[in-house]
Amino acid sequence: MKSFIKKAVTLAALATLCVFAAGCGSSDNNSKSASSDKKEITVGVTPGIHAEIMEQVKKEAAKQGITIKIMEFSDYVTPDVALSNKEIDMNSYQHKPYMDNLVKDKGLKIVSIGQTVVAPIGLYSHKIKSLDDVKDGMTVAVPNDPTNGARGLLLLQKAGFIKIKDGVKYPTPQDITENAKHLQIKELEAAQIPRSLDDVDFAAINTNYAMDAGLNPVTDALLREDKDSPYANILAVHEDDKDNPTLKKIVEIYNSDVIKKYIEEHYKGALIPAF
Repeated sequence: MKSFIKKAVTLAALATLCVFAAGCGSSDNNSKSASSDKKEITVGVTPGIHAEIMEQVKKEAAKQGITIKIMEFSDYVTPDVALSNKEIDMNSYQHKPYMDNLVKDKGLKIVSIGQTVVAPIGLYSHKIKSLDDVKDGMTVAVPNDPTNGARGLLLLQKAGFIKIKDGVKYPTPQDITENAKHLQIKELEAAQIPRSLDDVDFAAINTNYAMDAGLNPVTDALLREDKDSPYANILAVHEDDKDNPTLKKIVEIYNSDVIKKYIEEHYKGALIPAF
């Protein structure tokens, strides 16, 4: 009898253990499934245009059961580092050449999964009304990051002020071979340039920072990149999430007619849909 009771207790304990283990296995599977298709997404943006458009995407996503939490960053590096560290799920603020350069420089694990808008970089000034007013020895500010700095220098070349060494993908001031106006090139952090317009004669400013400073890219820019600029902005994700269905759905929503109409009507040519 004692032997029977002992065996029964042992079998019961084993059965309980098996049920518990099965329950844990089921929980793990559900957890994996939820994480691969989660419906609450954190998107990193910079203030201004990228935050504003994402607010519209957020409204449309909510209609499809997707909750977007928008997190604003004040610089161009932290959103990519945060994404690579999986502190956020997606970001929307940069063009692909910039991201590719940062990925190479910092070894980040992020990729692009869709395009958003072209935000042409432009030349602006508080001191001159036309590029014809540019005088010998004037100071011009350009962004100090490799890709946006290159865009600024290429725009100065387009204006006829400088010539850049042939074959250089991302030119720096050291790649200038001719400087007819003897311009003083001042490299500053991109977000700081609009606040420094009174300290320089003119400057190359990214569209989002120009608009944040109250400048109208269509009417205030002395010169802008063409609408066919290769620097289209993107939606980036961690490389592990490139096939995530929820994140792909956000790209689909961003590239919808509703968002395109908002961009065209709200920014009136300052931004160009890249989809």
